[in-house]
Amino acid sequence: MFLIFVQQLINGLSLGSIYALIALGYTMVYGIVLLINFAHGDILMAGAYAGYFVLVKLGVSPPSIILAFLVSMLFCAALGMTIERLTYRPLRSAPRLNSLITAIAVSLILENGARVLPFIGPNPRQFPRPATYNIDLGHISISNIQIIVIVVSALLMISLNYIVMYTKRGKAMRAVSIDMQASSLMGIPVDHTISFTFALGSVLAAAGGILFAFAYPQISPTMGIMPGLKAFVAAVLGGIGSIPGAMLGGIVLGIAETLTKGFVSSQYADAVSFSILIIILLVKPTGILGAQKRVKV
Repeated sequence: MFLIFVQQLINGLSLGSIYALIALGYTMVYGIVLLINFAHGDILMAGAYAGYFVLVKLGVSPPSIILAFLVSMLFCAALGMTIERLTYRPLRSAPRLNSLITAIAVSLILENGARVLPFIGPNPRQFPRPATYNIDLGHISISNIQIIVIVVSALLMISLNYIVMYTKRGKAMRAVSIDMQASSLMGIPVDHTISFTFALGSVLAAAGGILFAFAYPQISPTMGIMPGLKAFVAAVLGGIGSIPGAMLGGIVLGIAETLTKGFVSSQYADAVSFSILIIILLVKPTGILGAQKRVKV
């Protein structure tokens, strides 16, 4: 029983790493413009397809996998910035509900737009990935795909932490998240900073899309819906607006989901994930690492 538990923890860490990457995009955007970007899961889908076309063209090898990540990240960064510029920026001073409805509309446009594109289409496709093999550690095994997912996710999260905490752009992001108007008065280019935040979140979604397709090698125009929703749950669980919270929330959610699959039933995995959202909103709405904000009257 203990060995099964440890095995499920490894599986959960792999899945949770993907959720954490996607959740970081949600939490960064919310932290700056207070917007839940529900199109974020569909940017993941776009990144998976960008990687798919590179790997189909060049074959699966270490150089082509690296190139697939780079092409996917660049494409999704441009897509995220375009979406922010055309749809969210004009509504920045509008009621928050307007931006939320727009985010849902953008999500539907991306999904259904991909379905009608002749080079994508509505049918699922098999995603190319490296040959899978297991590394046995006594009675516990870990696959090379899980190692790739965990290592790449960890490197990207460390890189993000460095960018946010130790670079000029990161300092600007933190300043805008605290007070957008004061940041503008201090000479910080608010529009460029917000656009950079969307690009950075989209880059992580692109990497998450390829890693998700490695773990579950089938892609379709609607593939981003469920990972996107679960990453949103992870962001709320950890504390939306908190970057460490998003990382922690993703790991916790991934482990909870795999433990449910391993010890209860895979049919209840989604129910457990969304039950966690309800429970955290009832017990601690700010999330595990979310800060309690005081509202002055």
